[in-house]
Amino acid sequence: MRLDASGADHGAPLTDPSLSPPTQAVESTDGVLLTVHDLGGPGPDPIGARRRPILLTHATGFHGLVWAPVARHLAGFHAWAPDLRGHGASPTPTDRGMDWDGFADDVLAVVDALRERSLVEGELVAAGHSKGGAALLLAEQRRPGTFAALYCYEPVVFPPDLASADGARAPEGPNPLAAGARRRRPTFDSRDQAFDHYASKPLFSVVDPEALRAYVDHGFVDRPGGGVELACRPEIEAQVFEMASTHQAFAHLGEVTCPVTIATGAGGDFGPADFAEQIADALPNGRLARYPDLGHFGPLEAPARIAAGIAEAVTPPA
Repeated sequence: MRLDASGADHGAPLTDPSLSPPTQAVESTDGVLLTVHDLGGPGPDPIGARRRPILLTHATGFHGLVWAPVARHLAGFHAWAPDLRGHGASPTPTDRGMDWDGFADDVLAVVDALRERSLVEGELVAAGHSKGGAALLLAEQRRPGTFAALYCYEPVVFPPDLASADGARAPEGPNPLAAGARRRRPTFDSRDQAFDHYASKPLFSVVDPEALRAYVDHGFVDRPGGGVELACRPEIEAQVFEMASTHQAFAHLGEVTCPVTIATGAGGDFGPADFAEQIADALPNGRLARYPDLGHFGPLEAPARIAAGIAEAVTPPA
């Protein structure tokens, strides 16, 4: 038994091989071998029909398995969730920085591999959180028609007046998210200790315990001398944040013609929620969905509600 900070039991760890979903190894650019989790879908297969394939992409610092609680509520869908480069079980490029075009490379590599292996057939839809949403938009811009529909929860796509060539937060100055990442505690005695540490923090206290457990179980790796350490190293996370405003996704939103739902939480501080409406307005077939009681971690806070929003957004009208 493992208890969270409130004393509730949240079951066996995802690191238990008998409970971990199957994976696919996919070669991306820069020699990166991605781990792609086959999250499947809830309940029996639909009678007389195949499940619709959906790709789920994670935020900075996280990994594919944090989508598992959402996937369990996506009836009629078969979900695939990659660990993007430098995150989870996927390595960091050795000869390339953490520019966000590399995450688009990863998305397209996964799509191609799943199709080549006949694991995905027909139309493909996708949902992404934060960086994961931006990666989907960048991939669709590079290769129009990759996705039939997208759902992006607070994608990090800076409008021109907020972006900067050197990656600084607008208007100028150091990136506080990168600074915070570099201060992040990298090691713990155990995953249980890490879980209790995060559960006690205000930022993570609103996260669904199952999603937090998934993050901790797969987001840490065992250390040779004992204990665990972050799979996405603080310096790598910081580099990702520093590159967040240097990609050109906003300038090319007009090239994304498939239906796109831009979902957003309450916002309040400078962040993706503050320009979600601008992103939706710049898309030819964009729609804004608000969740005023959720924050930037919405998909991790309310998996069932976000799953319902995703299903509605990517399902064509009858």
